Amino acid sequence: MIEAWAWLEAQGLLVPAEDISNSRGWRQLSRRAKKFEDETDFAKYAVARTLPKEALHPRIAKKVWMAFMRGEFDVAVFQAMKAVEVAVRAATNIPELGVKLMRSAFKPDNGPLTDMTVEPGERSARMELFAGAIGSYKNPHSHRDVTLDNPAEALEVILLANHLMRIVESRCQTMSS
Repeated sequence: MIEAWAWLEAQGLLVPAEDISNSRGWRQLSRRAKKFEDETDFAKYAVARTLPKEALHPRIAKKVWMAFMRGEFDVAVFQAMKAVEVAVRAATNIPELGVKLMRSAFKPDNGPLTDMTVEPGERSARMELFAGAIGSYKNPHSHRDVTLDNPAEALEVILLANHLMRIVESRCQTMSS
């Protein structure tokens, strides 16, 4: 019981009571805890807590993590994927957008971010990975309202964007050495 109580306090769900009884250690539900209307709301909160800010690439950590923690999952996903597109454009100086940019940057035969040390099939797969991620998760959010209220799905897409950011960073380091 004590461990559960400590967990609730650590998560900011129990806070010191605002009245005089606080001197006796009384606690009350926080504003965040009072927003939970049912078990589904709490389950979403629990999943949202699984995204450690320090695990995210520095270029997306603050903006994406804050949106995710606020429950703005569509915004977090868009920001993460937009950061991938911006990073690829900055690394290549290719003036294209979206999927076309990814296909040019990772073109299997001569893309500026293509790893020529791997097999041609793997180079094509990398190009398709970037193009598919941008086409599936960034472009829809750019052109219409996309409802994304599942924190687990948002988490997966954010982690994909995080991985893509690390690939771009790695390719840039390889190109400069």
